[in-house]
Amino acid sequence: MGFGSAREYTMDAATSRSLARLVRTERIAHLATLRSGAPMVSMTLYRAADDFAAFYVHVSRLAWHTQDMQHEPRVALSIAETDDRRADPFTLMRVSIRGDATPIANDAADFAALKSTWLERFPEQAINFELADFSFWAITPRDARFVAGFGRIHNLSAAELARCANSGPGS
Repeated sequence: MGFGSAREYTMDAATSRSLARLVRTERIAHLATLRSGAPMVSMTLYRAADDFAAFYVHVSRLAWHTQDMQHEPRVALSIAETDDRRADPFTLMRVSIRGDATPIANDAADFAALKSTWLERFPEQAINFELADFSFWAITPRDARFVAGFGRIHNLSAAELARCANSGPGS
């Protein structure tokens, strides 16, 4: 997977559920793209497919990250547990997902269902569907790195990430 040599732990059922809960309950992610050969990170809203086979973002073509994805589909999405002001923030859970971004056309077969579930999650974003420059993109995971807390690291293939989707709330 190419994630380095940090100590890895076997992912048990409770840790899988923690990852699924993190992905399903957080709403904000940081999207890393390549801009002129250098990394650029921006905040975005996201929605995971039920099986974690894709992570969706609804973005404006005016945004740098959208322009970047049009030129280079390799991206990373980082989702972190909300900071609760604990003494050691390194104990917060987080997952970084590397994948490939592809646009979803407004006339795609699954667009209506995706829009509906997006608006259930983000009702305040309805206005963006009235703007011509917004579109959905699907990020298909290649692999992921889940940090379940300080030093508790799990490198996951896309298939292993998908298995976690079946272990948590909402599965």
